[in-house]
Amino acid sequence: MSVLDEIVKAYDIRGTVPDQLNDEVAHSLGIGFAKLVDTDRVLVARDMRESGVGLVDEFARGVMEQGLDVVDLGLASTDMMYFAAGVLDAPGAMFTASHNPAQYNGVKFCLAGAKPVGIDSGLAEVRATASTVLDGVGPRPVGRAGSRSSQNVLPDFVEHVLTFVDVDQIAPMRVVADTANGMGGLVVPAVFERLPQIELEVMYGELDGSFPNHPADPLQPANQRDLRARVSTGRFDMGLAFDGDADRVFVVDESGEGLSGSTTTALLASAVLRSNPGATVLHNLICSRSVPEVITEHGGVPIRTKVGHSFIKQLMLETGAVFGGEHSAHYYFAGNFRADSGLIASMLLLAELSRAEEPLSVLRKPFERYASSGEINTQVHDPAAVIEQVSAEFEQYDQDRLDGLSVDCGRFWFNLRPSNTEPLLRLNLEAVDRNECDDRVADLLSLITQA
Repeated sequence: MSVLDEIVKAYDIRGTVPDQLNDEVAHSLGIGFAKLVDTDRVLVARDMRESGVGLVDEFARGVMEQGLDVVDLGLASTDMMYFAAGVLDAPGAMFTASHNPAQYNGVKFCLAGAKPVGIDSGLAEVRATASTVLDGVGPRPVGRAGSRSSQNVLPDFVEHVLTFVDVDQIAPMRVVADTANGMGGLVVPAVFERLPQIELEVMYGELDGSFPNHPADPLQPANQRDLRARVSTGRFDMGLAFDGDADRVFVVDESGEGLSGSTTTALLASAVLRSNPGATVLHNLICSRSVPEVITEHGGVPIRTKVGHSFIKQLMLETGAVFGGEHSAHYYFAGNFRADSGLIASMLLLAELSRAEEPLSVLRKPFERYASSGEINTQVHDPAAVIEQVSAEFEQYDQDRLDGLSVDCGRFWFNLRPSNTEPLLRLNLEAVDRNECDDRVADLLSLITQA
């Protein structure tokens, strides 16, 4: 297996520096991306990881060798890159490893208009071309090299984010944001300073790719511990936890209790449908059953999707959906070039809290109807074989294979998906109450480990 086979994932590129992702690999990826896109310029940006500077330089060199110009956006959040790719109508490469530890870096690609690039929509072609470059037989530099320039899109991005709400209708509130030394430290204050009625406190706002305080992965409850404590002791109305590249946000209510990505998806869906009656809303298949229920109750049309941003963005384009949400706290907006943004989601949450005139701990309740296991990973020798054995065990129940195996047993349902990169099975289960959930999880885990 080549290094490119190791680091090219289903939706992006991710690897350790420098053994997997280094200057040579970045240069080859620049050539590969230049050959993929039908344009005369490519946008590049990076997060706060120190390795990003050199990797961007080498990637840009590869792009320019193929005669394309490079527009360097500098330090950016991933949703700022998507905005730039949309408003400037140019393809982009965002160098980030998102929530991964400090030794990692990676690339998230998009096409002009912020259209997604996944393994089935261009990433395989980038990998193939880059592989020929590393083998010494790839495309050679063209006669006239491209140029490199810089552009600051942060002010325009801030204006864009604020268009999703009526700023004057947002009530005075106290908000604390844990940006985990990630790119939220750049973009969050820039947006909130335009909301003078909001008192904002930023935790770990220094851009530091070594993550000295805690990992930039708010999906893990341990990484929300400091935020939850600060919200409750500081009497804040809401807490926001951003991941490393700030395209995701997890929410904490005023009592210090976190909202799941499903709860936030349902809440945001109700808000979006108020402004877009009858619209289509997407939700991935590990979201709570409450999400499609809420969408239907608010007059919308729910569509269930596979997990992953490239699938959701493409389906939004095909269906005209106005909003999409994932349990992992990615929230997609048609008005944001169908791309995800933690900041836009945060603005809508502020607007909903202002409208409700009640605390978030009360506002959230109608959207939380079931007990969930969370995602449970189990290492197995042959994930595909285990899935087939579990399927046979539940053959009397409704099943589908949209993404892994989903089984609806009435009082509980579950999804079992293989990891794209490891010999793991990911189990998500939801039931009518906590006892039923815990019992069914125990049964499933026993079946998985014995299969």
